[in-house]
Amino acid sequence: SQEHRSVTQLGVCLWSSVLMTRVFVYGILKKGQPNNYRMFDNNNGKAEYLGLAFTIQKYPLVITTKDNIPFLLNIPGQGHRVHGEIYKVDDQMLKFLDTFKSVPTWYQRTVVQLEVKEWVGKTEGEEKVSPGSITDAFVYTTTMYEPDWRSLPCYESYDSEGDHGLKYRCREERD
Repeated sequence: SQEHRSVTQLGVCLWSSVLMTRVFVYGILKKGQPNNYRMFDNNNGKAEYLGLAFTIQKYPLVITTKDNIPFLLNIPGQGHRVHGEIYKVDDQMLKFLDTFKSVPTWYQRTVVQLEVKEWVGKTEGEEKVSPGSITDAFVYTTTMYEPDWRSLPCYESYDSEGDHGLKYRCREERD
């Protein structure tokens, strides 16, 4: 069935029969960014870093709001091919990420096609993934945005400490 095929494409069935799902992160959850620690907090679930990739299609990755939050606008064909990281997560982590990303209020979880740049993930029970391979993963894109966000500068890769000078304000720092 179509539903089974999409789960099989995105998930990896482990010997324990726990379904793991691939998620592409492009902003504050990447390595070296303010919220990456959340990916490895066992209270949130399990996550394993698999590798680096970039989107096949171009998307606008913008930084906006008074808290300088990176948003991926779901407007394929505009912006840049966005660079990020692929993680394998369990259902508990996926639920945490949905809550953390305020799905469905601020974000939606959609499928994106990626070109693999580097793969460090184990390949037991999975297809062999090499640089240049195409794979699918879930990504969090904005469900709604202000009209002027479309005219903001777009980025290929996000770094909270980047040259843009728009340092992310963590939730704990906000009023």
